[in-house]
Amino acid sequence: MTRADVLHMIQTHLADELELDPARVEESTHFKNDLDADSLDLYTLVQELEDTYGVIMSDEQAAGILTVGQAVDFVLAHAPAQRP
Repeated sequence: MTRADVLHMIQTHLADELELDPARVEESTHFKNDLDADSLDLYTLVQELEDTYGVIMSDEQAAGILTVGQAVDFVLAHAPAQRP
């Protein structure tokens, strides 16, 4: 799993969920300020990250993730080690 893989998954998820162009979703994109994502949108993203990458994110951790780049960083830091 690479940074680009995680970013692409988040872009695709948000584009589908929020009905927007995936090109609008960059690492610097703020979920609420730039995309008008609400708490349900963010909850579904957290669920998708947990299901796809095996990360576990507490409510407190999720509340601290404000941008797409922070979400990517979290996944890369907390995903279980992949087997070769």
